[in-house]
Amino acid sequence: MMVIRIAVRAPLMLIFSYIMCLIISPRMSLMFLIAVVFLIVVLGAIMVVTLKIFGQVFRKYDDLNASVQENVSAIRVVKAFVRERFEDKKFSKASRNLYDLSVKAEGLLAFNGPAMMIAVYFCIVMVSWLGAHFIVVDGTLAAADLTSLYSYIMSLLMSLMMLSMVVVMISMSMASIRRIREVLDETPDLHDPEHPVMEVKDGSIDFNHVSFSYKHGSGKDALTDIDLHIKSGETIGVIGGTGSGKSSLVNLICRLYDVDEGCVKVGGLDVREYDMEAQRNQVSVVLQKNTLFSGTILDNLRWGNPEATDEECMDACRAACADEFIDRFPDGYHTRIERGGNNVSGGQKQRLCIARALLKKPKVLILDDSTSAVDTATDAKIRKAFAEKIPGTTKIIIAQRVSSVEGADRILVLDNGRVNAFDTHDNLLKSNAIYQEIYESQIKGGGDFDQPA
Repeated sequence: MMVIRIAVRAPLMLIFSYIMCLIISPRMSLMFLIAVVFLIVVLGAIMVVTLKIFGQVFRKYDDLNASVQENVSAIRVVKAFVRERFEDKKFSKASRNLYDLSVKAEGLLAFNGPAMMIAVYFCIVMVSWLGAHFIVVDGTLAAADLTSLYSYIMSLLMSLMMLSMVVVMISMSMASIRRIREVLDETPDLHDPEHPVMEVKDGSIDFNHVSFSYKHGSGKDALTDIDLHIKSGETIGVIGGTGSGKSSLVNLICRLYDVDEGCVKVGGLDVREYDMEAQRNQVSVVLQKNTLFSGTILDNLRWGNPEATDEECMDACRAACADEFIDRFPDGYHTRIERGGNNVSGGQKQRLCIARALLKKPKVLILDDSTSAVDTATDAKIRKAFAEKIPGTTKIIIAQRVSSVEGADRILVLDNGRVNAFDTHDNLLKSNAIYQEIYESQIKGGGDFDQPA
């Protein structure tokens, strides 16, 4: 607001002051042009150099903020590994780099003041010297006119000084403006079609020779030639080693990304034909690391359905086996959840997130390793509740434990982004080497299935 005010007032004062100087003495007014040209050259040079430096300053701010954010979020790890001194040195280095660049930029901007004073005193000296000459020698200028010239000169030079301040402020803000524009000009890769379909017919899912990579054209596919057909209401288990593409597969169902080749269909239609919000409303995803928000348990549950009654919330919690621990809280469903769910355990948080997803009454429910922090007995109860409470919902369960998926209608085994097998638990035990290895390593206590036997 200050820049806008100065940028309007100062040019007008400069223009009209100069017009009055021309009216009083056209010859003496020419010297002001010399001062103006001098200032434009000096301030232009300062602005060009400082713009580049301020661009670097904001990148250094990124490094500093990243260091702070990383240390605050991982404070327990830093303390557990006694890395405080190392992280302190890293922060100090980032802070020192930012300080050095800031001082360099401000040092260059400080030349604005001396340049302004040179122009001011040059004009005053020249007016005094030439004014005396015109009054005494030529007699073409009156003493009163010289006094008026001094007033207009000071008004003109003050306007120039204010404009130089505007230049300094613009120099400092241009780097920020460019960074803001990067965000505002960013366009999403995903778009709704011109005439989107607003309703998902059922929970059937079809992958028709789908290939997908996170960086288009990189040649590194996260999924390659996936061809799957899932009926509405089926329960599908997904299992595979780390990096086999399990999460990438389910991300395509709710259209968090678009495929490179082939197509993904939900309810018989390509997901790209749906309104994204309407389609995602019918596909609930429960992640391994879900987030709870500040507020009561009921407030968090109603993220799934803002219109849900207390009874519906309780039913969803019973299905997710969350009622077991909620009933033990003194305030029950009105217990306040702290930011990020820090006052509940990992397993309790996962069960609340499953209940929240169930309240949406989706056509497709995806559990992305979302019972990893739950004991096997509770895991079995949740799966049993799914079969009884939501038989018409297609359920996709990604898990590391065979016990979590062995009761599924069919199990998908992924290996390096490809379908290795897709069959029932019994058939896979007979015919699939990867599934046999995973099963035996867990049954015999062999450890993590993606480690060599």
